[in-house]
Amino acid sequence: MFFHPKILDAFQGYNRSLFTKDILAGLTVGVVALPLAMAFAIASGLKPEAGIFTAIIAGGLISLLGGSRVQIGGPAGAFIVIVYGIVERYGVPNLLLATAMSGVILFVMGLFRLGTLVRFIPIAVIIGFTNGIAVLIGLSQVKEFFGLQIEKMPAQFFQSIQALYAAANTVNPAALGLASASLALIILWKIFQKHLGWLSHLPGTVVAMVAATALNGLLDLPVDTIGTRFGGIPSSLPHFEWIPISWGTAQFMITPALTLALLGAIESLLCARIADGLIHDRHDSNQELMAQGVANLVSPFFGGMPATGTIARTVTNIESGGNTPLAGIVHALTLLIVVLFAAPLAKDIPLASLAAILMYVAWNMGEWKKFVDLKQFRLPYKLTIISVFLLTVILDLTVAVQVGLLLAFITFIYRISSLSRCEIADVEHYPQLEHQQGRIDAYRIHGAIFFGAVKLLEKIEENLPSQTLLIDLKNVIYIDTSGMETITELAHLCKIRNVKLIICGLDHQPREMAERSGFLQTIPSECFYPDLISGITATTHS
Repeated sequence: MFFHPKILDAFQGYNRSLFTKDILAGLTVGVVALPLAMAFAIASGLKPEAGIFTAIIAGGLISLLGGSRVQIGGPAGAFIVIVYGIVERYGVPNLLLATAMSGVILFVMGLFRLGTLVRFIPIAVIIGFTNGIAVLIGLSQVKEFFGLQIEKMPAQFFQSIQALYAAANTVNPAALGLASASLALIILWKIFQKHLGWLSHLPGTVVAMVAATALNGLLDLPVDTIGTRFGGIPSSLPHFEWIPISWGTAQFMITPALTLALLGAIESLLCARIADGLIHDRHDSNQELMAQGVANLVSPFFGGMPATGTIARTVTNIESGGNTPLAGIVHALTLLIVVLFAAPLAKDIPLASLAAILMYVAWNMGEWKKFVDLKQFRLPYKLTIISVFLLTVILDLTVAVQVGLLLAFITFIYRISSLSRCEIADVEHYPQLEHQQGRIDAYRIHGAIFFGAVKLLEKIEENLPSQTLLIDLKNVIYIDTSGMETITELAHLCKIRNVKLIICGLDHQPREMAERSGFLQTIPSECFYPDLISGITATTHS
């Protein structure tokens, strides 16, 4: 079936014990998601409720319709830089439009079974832009972490550095102290969590947020809070509202929508693969993309931001005992209950504490050890990962991915072409050709004959024999149209110079390509005879 959510098959053998685990896991993930959802929204230039509404609506839809049993969806740190740039340049209404458009793109990708293509993105590109995004997230939180007086942070890297430098003398000691204490508490909680008994089930981010809020309430510190900046969080259900579309700028939303869709697909499918390894199951990548598409299409109509699969929350769900999509649905309902009954308490949450949480998330998001291990890899890999990292930080994620894919493509072509080789063969290995008169020059080709390796045949053309040329292709695994064209040109040149051309071992994909290109049809049927040594078809053309 083209649309078959995992939830339809998740309850086989279900019992009360699994139900209890799903409920507890959903409650735990809901608590974990609360500070992250608000922090991601605020860092993206949106109101905190945008993140919560996204976690409720998109998170619930992803669990209900997704292709993974345990994946938790919602706002993600990877989107912060892109969303902030879209909001600053085009405004919130156009962000909602771009998000809905990305949802359509994601659904179409899943519908046309393109989920597996995401896996072809090289790991060097993924590590490069992931680490770059982590640096940008950390950079975006410096303002709140130090309490700097900056009216609006620029989206561009150099302008951000300039703004931070210009405001360096406006550090708020209270905000810095509160943020530092929050970050220290999160780190210490992570280190000693296993020794805290029943408290170990509480995530350090939530503990730090609650502690910072309580401390701010007791001491009335001069720091920005959700209440002073945004007026608090509405304690009501998210309501449907048509997206206001500015047709003058809608055409410019295609590229941002494609970027959101590509990043969402990569993040969700990477997360699903990690979850598969933890629960020893296999997700349906195309169904997951369709679920992500529906979630991102629906969420903007309720004021939501882009959503995808989230690794931290998914791993928390698994470690807490989550086994079916029910845990993800409970996580969304938990956040809904918090909004309805505890929203007024959120107005005292210090933004410095949320900045500390995002600093911690950014550090854990990056794969910094990969940079340390770069000395073990070849220059092309180093060049790809460093280029993508620097371009993500300095320019733009879209440019970084395009350049990274281009470098990876060039590297791949070079490596494959270097593995393809041509060697002189011994004619004695072909006893079935003993009846051939005169001298026979024989060549055996290994690897692939494609546009990056056609030089192998071109070298043979430069040294054509005077009588008979044998080309053994039984070790060729692939021929593309450029390779087939080169073989055709070689045959034509042999015909002009009255050189007999024998092609042996043309089988499987190479033979199929020769048939589709019409090359075999140009050869008389009497020129075919069996290869007595390998059983592979041989073709003779004179």
